[in-house]
Amino acid sequence: MSRNMRRRTTPVASSSSGGSGGGVLAPAEPGRTTSEIAQIESFPRFDVVSDDSDHFYRNPRQTIPASTQKNIMHEWKLLEQHLPESITVRAYEKRIDLLRAAIVGAATTPYHDGLYFFDISFQPNYPAQPPQVHYRSFGYRINPNLYASGAVCLSLLNTWGGMRKSERWNPKESTILQLLLSIQALVLNEKPYYNEPGSGIFKILGPYGEKSSFAYNEATFVLSCKSMLRLLSRPPRGFEVLVVGHFRDRARTILQACKAYADGRVWVGYFLEGNPPQQGPSSRVAVSQKFKESMKSLYPQLFEAFSKEGASLAGLHKELSGDLPLAPGKKGLWPISLKWLRTCWN
Repeated sequence: MSRNMRRRTTPVASSSSGGSGGGVLAPAEPGRTTSEIAQIESFPRFDVVSDDSDHFYRNPRQTIPASTQKNIMHEWKLLEQHLPESITVRAYEKRIDLLRAAIVGAATTPYHDGLYFFDISFQPNYPAQPPQVHYRSFGYRINPNLYASGAVCLSLLNTWGGMRKSERWNPKESTILQLLLSIQALVLNEKPYYNEPGSGIFKILGPYGEKSSFAYNEATFVLSCKSMLRLLSRPPRGFEVLVVGHFRDRARTILQACKAYADGRVWVGYFLEGNPPQQGPSSRVAVSQKFKESMKSLYPQLFEAFSKEGASLAGLHKELSGDLPLAPGKKGLWPISLKWLRTCWN
């Protein structure tokens, strides 16, 4: 089985005089050992592992006919050959009916730099019937299609009412690769608010819909940060190396994004490493007080968690400053009507 190499991005330490905010500056972090770097870089995007003990669909065990096993092996081949760098999958030696996938949140979305895990179970008559998919939610609902219970509602899984037949599972054409790419592009997208049934009408209403969408992105980013902490404290089995390596590499970007969003320097989801947001009062965007408070609470927790894993955080502050400004003349965004948004801060 081929070993797909995972590209490692090395964080560039910023000068301690380059950022604003209170708190004590972090000391330079020690470098990684050669063996750690090699282990992270060689982590294959597709592989077969033995430990399925924490898989959501581990019980009850299913009997998989030989014909279905052949179909599943074809899926393995597609995944091994065509997975993008941002998706990693594990199959299991003794459970051919199970898969686990990790998806990296894309840039310019409120999911950027996060890791999102999905447990997959093939049915005995696959592909006549779509697979079952469970999202590792930690009790957070980060998207209208991803429930706090772990349920995944998607047309391709026949768990969401697609308007067109082409959106639903097609035994002759649909694949696991297509499913994972759909989750990454259509679910974990730039404006997940509009995934909510009925919210599309707000696109017509213009500014109200955009403000509601922005508020949704604020809440989503908060929950994504909370998920990062949960993943680091208890990574899914078979992905321990990936979780640690991923957040080591992206810790600096995540923390810089938290500060930029809390300061109102850039819209939530649009921070890009290497493209610092504009400075000055005129460049500020409205940020809700609730979001700023959440960032002040989560930032030091993320800093500590990343530091424990050896992330290079030299020059970054260990906590956000005490007074984070609102945009000029703003008191934050008005609350949107979705029940989800009123409860997701808890």
